[in-house]
Amino acid sequence: MNFNSTSVGDGATLQRRIGLRSAVLFNMLEMIGVGPFITLPLVIAAAGYKLSVWAWVLGAVIAVADGLVWAELGAAFPRAGGSYAFLREIYGPDRAGNWLSFLYVWQLSFSAPLSIASGCIGLSSFLGYFWPGLDASPIASFPALHYSNFAAAAACLLVTALLYRNLSSITRLAWVLFAGVMAAIAGVIVSGFANAAHTGGWHMPASPAMSAGVAIGGLAQATLITTYDYWGYYNITFLGSEVRQPEKTIPRGILLSVLFVSMFYVAMNLAALPSLRDAAAHTAANAAVRLQLVAEIARSAFGQWAGYTIAALIVWTAFASVFSLQLGYSRVPYAAARDGNYFRFLAAVHPKHGIPHRSLVALGLVGAFFCFFSLVDVITMLVVTRILLQFFLQQSGVMLLRVYKPELERPFRMPLYPLPPLAAMAGFVFILANRTHALWGLEMAGGIAVSGTMIYIFRAHRLKQWPF
Repeated sequence: MNFNSTSVGDGATLQRRIGLRSAVLFNMLEMIGVGPFITLPLVIAAAGYKLSVWAWVLGAVIAVADGLVWAELGAAFPRAGGSYAFLREIYGPDRAGNWLSFLYVWQLSFSAPLSIASGCIGLSSFLGYFWPGLDASPIASFPALHYSNFAAAAACLLVTALLYRNLSSITRLAWVLFAGVMAAIAGVIVSGFANAAHTGGWHMPASPAMSAGVAIGGLAQATLITTYDYWGYYNITFLGSEVRQPEKTIPRGILLSVLFVSMFYVAMNLAALPSLRDAAAHTAANAAVRLQLVAEIARSAFGQWAGYTIAALIVWTAFASVFSLQLGYSRVPYAAARDGNYFRFLAAVHPKHGIPHRSLVALGLVGAFFCFFSLVDVITMLVVTRILLQFFLQQSGVMLLRVYKPELERPFRMPLYPLPPLAAMAGFVFILANRTHALWGLEMAGGIAVSGTMIYIFRAHRLKQWPF
C-alpha cells in the first residue's frame, strides 16, 4: 500500500509530512481549547465536588474506547476527510455510503463552523476580561450585537490567514501555539494547589447529599461536557492524506493525546476544587464571569498580575484550538468535493502551498458569519448531533467491516474487540439518556438528518446515484 502521497483530480498532491509528534500536537491543540477553562465550574456544579473528577475520568474512558475505533479506521483508510472517507468505505461508495457520507458533510456544514465560531466567541469573551467595553452594543437598534462579535469574527479570519501557507510553516507555528497552551494548563494547576496551600492545605469541599437519581443525572450532564472537552483526539484522521506511516502514526497519535490530556484535565480539576466552592452559584453566569473564576485562582495565589497572565494564556489557548480545528475540518469538504459528493469548486489544491485552500477559506468565512449568532446550548447540540450522525455510525460500522470484509487489510487492530466500540456506544447512550431536556438535542439532530436526507434524495435522483 503506497502511503507516500495522495493524488487528487487536478494533478496536485497532498504530501505526507506529518509525523507522530505533530500528530499528537494537532490533536492536543484541538482538545485543549477554550472548553475546559469555561466548563470547569460547570462540571463541578453539575456533578458535585466528589463526582466531578469521575466525570473527567469517565470522559477519558469513552474517548479511549471511541479513539480505538478511529485508530482502526484511520489506519485502514488514511485519507483526507476522516469520517467522510470512513463512512463511504464502510457502507459502500455506490450504496448507502454515498448517502451517509453526504449526510456527514451536511451536518458538518453546521457543526464545524459553529465549533470554530464558539471558540472565537469564547476568545473574545476572555478579551472582555481586559476590555469590558467589548460587551457594549455599537448599533442601538441591534442590542444583541456586541463589539465582541466583531472581535470573534476577526479572530476567525486571522486564523484562516495564518493557515493559508504550506504545512511545514503551519507545523512550526503550531508548536509556538502549543507552548502557550501548556503554559495555561500549568498555570491553572500550579495556581490551584498554591492557593489551596495558602488557605490551609488541599481538601475536598463538603458536598450536599444527593439521591442516586440526581447524582446519576448530574454525572451524565457533567460527562457530556467533559466529552466535548476531550473531542479532538481524532483530528489527525482528517489529515490522513498528509500523515507519514499512517498505519502507526494515527493510532499512536490518538491514544497518546487522550492519555496526556486526561492527566492534565484531572490534575486541573483537583487543583481547582478548593477554590471553586461556589461553582454551583455560577451555572447561569456568562463566559466572562466563568473566566474570572479560573483567573481568580491565580490572582488569589500570586497576585493581580497572575490573574491577567492566566487570562491572556487562555486567550492564546482558545486561538490555538481554533487554529487546529479549522486545519482539520478544512480537509473534509475538500475530500467530498474531490469525490464529486459536494461542491466541485472546493476540490482545488493550492499549486504552491499544497493545501485545499478554497475549502479552508470557505470554512473560515462561514465560521466568521456564525460569530454574529448566539451560541446558547451549542455544546449540547454539537455533542448530540455528532454522536447520532457520526460516532454511532462509525462504531457500528467498524463491527460491520469485521463481519463483511474480514480480508480487509487492517494495519492496526483494536485490542479487546468488540469491547471498545460497545463501551463507547454505552457511554454515549448514558450521557444522552440521563440528561435533562434530552429530547431537545435529539430533535435538533433529527432535523439535520431529515433535511440532509431530503437534499441528498433530490440530488441523487438528478445525478442517477444510489438508490436511483
